Amino acid sequence: MKKYVLIACERSQVECAAFRAVGAMAFSCDIQACAGNHPEWHIQGDVTPFLKGQRYFKTGDGKEHHVSQWDLIIAHPPCTYLSRAGSTFLFPHGILDPIRHAHGIVAKCFFQTCLVSCATHVAVENPTPNKIWELPKPDQVLQPYEFGVPFQKRTLLWLRNLPPIMPTLYSSGRKSWVHNSRLPNTRSRSFEPIAKAMAEQWFPLL
Repeated sequence: MKKYVLIACERSQVECAAFRAVGAMAFSCDIQACAGNHPEWHIQGDVTPFLKGQRYFKTGDGKEHHVSQWDLIIAHPPCTYLSRAGSTFLFPHGILDPIRHAHGIVAKCFFQTCLVSCATHVAVENPTPNKIWELPKPDQVLQPYEFGVPFQKRTLLWLRNLPPIMPTLYSSGRKSWVHNSRLPNTRSRSFEPIAKAMAEQWFPLL
């Protein structure tokens, strides 16, 4: 039986490719065109309807699809307005920025939509959030160096019907990923070894 996986807010297709490699019918979805050279796996547009249960779509190659259900949704909601790293912009000169706060409320609503996605199994990924948003406690905190990548980039996972990802290979390198990556699309790109671990450990559970 085919297992359908949706990677929400992913244009790199790193995770999509990892799940395809283990046999899943995986699709990426983002408002931008894919950057992973597989338009036949990519849905360009707003992912919200799919989080709420939509299963009809057209991929970048023009082919129409209808999936019976989403067995797994992995979501990467934008963290610009939610992350702790953005606190200085939320409170410039110690005063709350009302415009940025309004954007944050919208971002929080989308994050919560991701948490209750219409799928049997759900994973939501984000960096450490600002406490002001009162997001629920994550189920796992992981680092790239736990999967053989010589960087540190604290990543949180909120999981539903999924176990935490088990580390695969510890690296002695602990450089800061943020300082080694200047472009936003590169900073948010998934690490291949983590994507591989997700696919290999979670796909058998679907």
